[in-house]
Amino acid sequence: MADVLDQSEIDALLAAVDSGDFAAESGMGDDEPKVFSRWRKPNEDVEVREYDFKRPERVSKDQMRALQTLHESFARNFGAALSGFLRMIVEVKVAACEQITYGEFVAALPNPTSFHLVEAEPLEGRICLELSPLIIFPIIDRLLGGNNEELYVPARPLTVIETRLVSKITDRAVSAMREAWADIAELEFRAVETESNPQLVQIVPPNEVAVVIGFEIRLANRAGTMNLCIPYKVIEPLMDTLSSQSWFAAGRRQASDAYVRQIEETLEAAPVEVAGLLAETTITLRDLATLEPGDLITTDKPASEPVVLCVEGKKKMLAHIGQIRGARALRIDRAITPHDRV
Repeated sequence: MADVLDQSEIDALLAAVDSGDFAAESGMGDDEPKVFSRWRKPNEDVEVREYDFKRPERVSKDQMRALQTLHESFARNFGAALSGFLRMIVEVKVAACEQITYGEFVAALPNPTSFHLVEAEPLEGRICLELSPLIIFPIIDRLLGGNNEELYVPARPLTVIETRLVSKITDRAVSAMREAWADIAELEFRAVETESNPQLVQIVPPNEVAVVIGFEIRLANRAGTMNLCIPYKVIEPLMDTLSSQSWFAAGRRQASDAYVRQIEETLEAAPVEVAGLLAETTITLRDLATLEPGDLITTDKPASEPVVLCVEGKKKMLAHIGQIRGARALRIDRAITPHDRV
């Protein structure tokens, strides 16, 4: 068993490494490769990157891009909902999308703040939605009839009335979130708890990896941030399907089916003009000008031939003229084919 270094020797070793005085062992020259691999050739250029084992990257880059694109759609829907609710233009856009530990996320939040816990059934666990006081108080002032010109942002928790007003905002946020995630899975988002001190909320261990999406909210002359923290263990069941290609394909397929159904329902209620064309002929302009009641117009079409049924001026079907319950009627025989000379 190798000798164990005491604390003083460890400190001396770390100090030598930091100062650059640490010499390489014999046999390890500058020209020799320091990264060994059975597939890499000797003296081949090697790209070495630092890896922090305290912050493992459990979400791939493709999945991070898919999450960012998904929440860009959420930002548009949420901004439109806020604009209609506040009766003014509200701009919401994604500012950052990264994966950090839950402890780092909570440590970066102000205290007090508007901190909400959201459930996403049937997924297990909770999601955090944080609204900065810099934007939440201007929204409350707007809802109470203010103009935000000389608004003072207090450093205090929300009152009961203010919390009730903020719930109107979170309800619209979870509704927009439900629409954005509909292409991935049918999730039922619901805000279940509100807290002012984020340090008191520990939904996962501090070292648990979480995806944090930061949003920027602009409201007239005011601006603030909103953060959405999704622990990895919450969306882990969806990570296999949450790649950029499958997400875009599912989005196109479901959106296409929805549009087709909507177009079909709209077309079924659209009125169209249907007319029966008895016959066609050609006459001179002199004959047309001299026509009077009782004159006969002769055609080359026999009376036994079917009538052409036109839909919005387009010849579509062949029918026979008849009578039913004292009214003229057309009985459809068949659709017109390209071989019919009509």
